[in-house]
Amino acid sequence: MIVVSTPTGAIGRQVVRHLLDAHAPVRVIVRDPDRLAPEVRERVGVVPGSHGDADVVDRALAGADAVFWLVPPTPRAESVDAAYSGFSRPACAAFARRPDLRVVGISALGRGTPVAANSGHVAATLALDDLIAGTGVSYRALTMPSFMDNLLRQTDSIRDGVFFQPISGAHKSPTCATRDIADVAARLLLDDSWSGVGSVPVLGPEDLSFDEMAQIMSEVLGWPVRFQQVPVDAFKARLLAAGMSEAMAQAMVDMAVAKENGLDDAEPRTPAGSTPTTFRQWCAEVLRPRLS
Repeated sequence: MIVVSTPTGAIGRQVVRHLLDAHAPVRVIVRDPDRLAPEVRERVGVVPGSHGDADVVDRALAGADAVFWLVPPTPRAESVDAAYSGFSRPACAAFARRPDLRVVGISALGRGTPVAANSGHVAATLALDDLIAGTGVSYRALTMPSFMDNLLRQTDSIRDGVFFQPISGAHKSPTCATRDIADVAARLLLDDSWSGVGSVPVLGPEDLSFDEMAQIMSEVLGWPVRFQQVPVDAFKARLLAAGMSEAMAQAMVDMAVAKENGLDDAEPRTPAGSTPTTFRQWCAEVLRPRLS
């Protein structure tokens, strides 16, 4: 039995579909079962509730062999530590009682880099990796750069010909598609041959700058798209105006500054760590249909 958290999220829902395509037994933890697609709901076991709740997690883990762990977004959390490790501590207590489990988690690049200590969300994610690894379960942290799919939050702006980030347009970094992340996660969840603690980079096939991404978008979409760097103060103000707490908005700023300073650039790309979806392919198959 494979337990999946966040089964209606951008990554989790794709993990579930991969597992069902492989005819694996799946159980999901979900706050609102009605958000599951009907064809999924009829094929999975459903444990209603939050995976931050100890009783919910205990019910979900009964008879389980593997777990997909992803912390849900909590934009109004009082601290970035509360959003990640705080949310996950009940589950980690349950993991400690089940050291036979294999757990696959969504993490980030940057461990061991000089800027990791002050990298906001990334620092909190790496601390959560340590918390899970300390429970005694076998654990694989999928370490990723920024997702291509994050650009879907700016579809209105892209339609108008511009997208924004608080990072310079010339800085080249890896980027990956959520569908590739889900594929890697599902393969690990289905494979019972691994044990111990380790990380698995998911780097995409190429490093790109935002200026290069804008050029590719222009060519695929058929209209000019440009990238515009925004000051970090303006970026934070926009996050606060959207309802994010001070602590979580500052964590986003710290992460962006760390990425500008090389957070995502230390992991060497290898065939094993590269994933197939190019940014051009993602624009054609994911972004363009959303703008139609």
